[in-house]
Amino acid sequence: MDFSIRVIRADEWEPAREIRLAALRDPVAHLAFLETYEAAVRHPDSFWQDRAEGASESGAGTVRQFVAEAPDGSWAGTITLLVERPADEVRFGAPAEVDQTHIVGVYARPEVRGTGVIDALFRAGVEWSWSLAEPVERVRLYVHEENARAAAFYRRFGFVATGERVPMPGHETAMEDEYEIRRIS
Repeated sequence: MDFSIRVIRADEWEPAREIRLAALRDPVAHLAFLETYEAAVRHPDSFWQDRAEGASESGAGTVRQFVAEAPDGSWAGTITLLVERPADEVRFGAPAEVDQTHIVGVYARPEVRGTGVIDALFRAGVEWSWSLAEPVERVRLYVHEENARAAAFYRRFGFVATGERVPMPGHETAMEDEYEIRRIS
């Protein structure tokens, strides 16, 4: 399959909502996302419009959502990156000690898994991270300790475990492991 990888546009809130809801219905969503389908489906259109605007090229520049778009215009996968600076409020995990981006919202539709879609999305996200006008030193992400499939992909892509572990919000005993790629000087 042939996909183009690109940043979403501000007016694409409806397909952005659709792929997010599809991700939250995935059988491993409870391991991969902090939000539930039941909570997300209740968000008003204005929530999705603001979210798409903020993650688009025309947004503030601190969030980018990339999609893998098929020739027919459908979205096969997505990845979102958050720019985190040491002075910023902590969204999830340990506070940023260096300028970094944080990968969240990783999803590929089941029918395209294993085709390279996620690899292409990660390449685009990491390349965007290294191209920021205010450079970042690393790209990080968190993975649920029981999400072996995702952890294996991250390691294959070049991420390494940092040893940092944080509790998964809303779960008494579940932990998330931090992985990173450092900028090569």
